[in-house]
Amino acid sequence: MSEKRKVSQVTRRSFIKSSVAAGGFLLASNLVPLAACSANSGRDKEPDNNEGSTSGGAAEASTVYMLTEISSGSLLRIYEALERPVSGKVAVKLSTGEPGGNNYLKPALIGDLVRKVNGTIIECNTAYAGGRSDTENHLKAAADHGFTAVAPVDIMDSEGEISLPVKGGKHLKEDIVGSHYGNYDFTVVLSHFKGHAMGGFGGAIKNISIGIASSSGKAWIHSAGKTRNAAEMWGNLPEQDDFLESMAEAAKAVVDHCGDKILYISVMNNLSVDCDCDSHPADPQMADIGILASLDPVALDKACVDRVYNSPDEGRSHLIERMESRHGIHTLEHAEAIGIGSQKYNLVMLDT
Repeated sequence: MSEKRKVSQVTRRSFIKSSVAAGGFLLASNLVPLAACSANSGRDKEPDNNEGSTSGGAAEASTVYMLTEISSGSLLRIYEALERPVSGKVAVKLSTGEPGGNNYLKPALIGDLVRKVNGTIIECNTAYAGGRSDTENHLKAAADHGFTAVAPVDIMDSEGEISLPVKGGKHLKEDIVGSHYGNYDFTVVLSHFKGHAMGGFGGAIKNISIGIASSSGKAWIHSAGKTRNAAEMWGNLPEQDDFLESMAEAAKAVVDHCGDKILYISVMNNLSVDCDCDSHPADPQMADIGILASLDPVALDKACVDRVYNSPDEGRSHLIERMESRHGIHTLEHAEAIGIGSQKYNLVMLDT
């Protein structure tokens, strides 16, 4: 590990510990920027017209679909393009948003898709003392944000948790998820791609790892397998890459559990550097990009990262700094290494 990386990781841990000691709950937007890490920038050429482009080489590339229009109709269209119809009891994993925040995917946007698949919106309680740390307040937040008017909302760890095995993990041997997750036959992963104070960015991999993890499972991931106690989580933060790898390993447990009964759609709007778990996220500095979808979560996240780098919007520098300073691309590097998916993809534009 380079000296720059060592210094940046020590700075990250020291700042978080001091912030928690001073004020209890750490707002994601309060994290200080780190020294930039050497990451794959993901720069590639934009596709021309309706032709796809390949990132990272031609072999074993996954297909990623894209529409530039962000609308409820576009969500339905891109779902159909995946040609993987849902079956059985359907879970729709999305973030209902921390009270006070306003960047989460709105019910008016996602409602038609959720109703089409006859889905139940699934969440788990948070591992920090915000407005969604217990089931009662979490359901209230979902209702206040309009999600309970669209579909039933299931806080999956309201009655306990279950363990999913992690195959080939360096840090985790199991992923701790809400007990209700075992009740579902198919998962639609509906992610809001944006920045994240600790992971650099949040997309499909984060949504199925931290998002499906129970409250104690979130602490398990954040500490890279050191503790399940949320109160002890901030005092057990690992090296940055260990945390990123743990996210990927938890995601693998969900992917293995679902098999081919899962699909992934990401909406690139309200592109703040902060997550929807932040009650006071920074305002977006760049314009919306579109909707992307794939059957491969690694390819999907990589395509979203590439769209940020290739955006002509000068405001992209804020989100790029957030991704690079947290070495966010390493999540995808490890996810690919442990067999979740491929960073190579063919981008297929569905716009006419």
